[in-house]
Amino acid sequence: MASSHPHRPRAASAVAAPAVAAPAVDGRARGRDDDRTSLDLRAAGGPTAGRSAAARYPVRFEPGVLDPANPALARAGGPPGRRLVVVEARVHELYGDRLGRYLAARDIACETLVLPVHEQVKTMDAVFRVADGMDAFGISRQGGPVIAIGGGVLTDVVGLACSLYRRSTPFVRVPTTLIGLVDAGAGARAGVAHGRHRHLLGGYRPAVDTLLDPAFLATLDRRQLGNGFAEILKVALVEDARLFDLLERHGRDLLDERFQGPVTPAAVLGRAVRGALRELRPDRRDRPERPADYGHAFSPTVERRALPELLHGEAVCVDMALTTVVARRRALLGPEQCERILRLMRRLELPVWHPLLEPFTLAEALADTGRRGDDRRPLPLPAGIGAAVFVEDLTVRELADAAGWLRTWSAAARVREECAVRS
Repeated sequence: MASSHPHRPRAASAVAAPAVAAPAVDGRARGRDDDRTSLDLRAAGGPTAGRSAAARYPVRFEPGVLDPANPALARAGGPPGRRLVVVEARVHELYGDRLGRYLAARDIACETLVLPVHEQVKTMDAVFRVADGMDAFGISRQGGPVIAIGGGVLTDVVGLACSLYRRSTPFVRVPTTLIGLVDAGAGARAGVAHGRHRHLLGGYRPAVDTLLDPAFLATLDRRQLGNGFAEILKVALVEDARLFDLLERHGRDLLDERFQGPVTPAAVLGRAVRGALRELRPDRRDRPERPADYGHAFSPTVERRALPELLHGEAVCVDMALTTVVARRRALLGPEQCERILRLMRRLELPVWHPLLEPFTLAEALADTGRRGDDRRPLPLPAGIGAAVFVEDLTVRELADAAGWLRTWSAAARVREECAVRS
């Protein structure tokens, strides 16, 4: 069952930030294959709400964000002043004392709103609770930004509340989960579930600043790390072969070390965040063919029907495994490439198959891909590793045949893994 408290108990030594250098990189790209370990990534001309097309959305790595000597959080989004700080409940348990000391040391007058959030309560009720807190605190559009500290669910809820409150209220994101760091924390959309759909209500409202501190990952449990790895793998499979190579070589170590090593974690995180930021470019966000949709064609239906059994990233990985097999059967991937992808998913402790991959659910999921847009939208499939093609002719029969093959492969993989443990 998915946990609503993804962070594990914190060890005394777990809060130190990894050593990270700090060169700046513009999200529009400097250099071709940059592995620099810290960056100020900005996407120019992304989705706007009443802003010019030249608007810029800062997303930057900020190690030691709760260190009182670090002014970044106090200055994020404007000069220091009054702040409403919305914190995920589990994060507050682990970091509330440090956050309080930081705000006191920086002489910031604030009020803290603690929210217990997870996918099952990612609804308008949570948005209204944040709006009530903003109203009680006395937020104005020209005042200091709301600060959101937590995983992707929390930052989505706060982002939507801020987009609605007084028609536009600035907010700052501090993601504390891996999926928040590389996916929700680097995006401009905020949405919540309604009815049968996960993100039916929402809109484009980017944060005025996003501060990424990998030190938070030290207290994340192993399953939630895998949850975030799925979104990193998505970027690797359809956009970044170099990132896939890094995951093959170092992914298991990153999982074991919770991204607290000296160099490779920042290289992987930097490439993943760049991939997410590319989707904010106007030439990408408005076109029907979006590589970022990979893994998100059938996973919304599977995730909704499986809740709370599957986490979001786990459902995405099941979707990617299924479409990897489809790509192999269409000769878009070779057998060796398909095997490498599926084995990497298993090394990252992600599921590659689920009982819901059966014809009825697959038919519903395929129909849903059309209902989420104006028409049946093109769906991405991997074409080799690091590239994608888009297709509009997938059938339920083709998906069901691929799911059957995948079920057999998954069962054999579990046997191999169990034999390896025993030996």
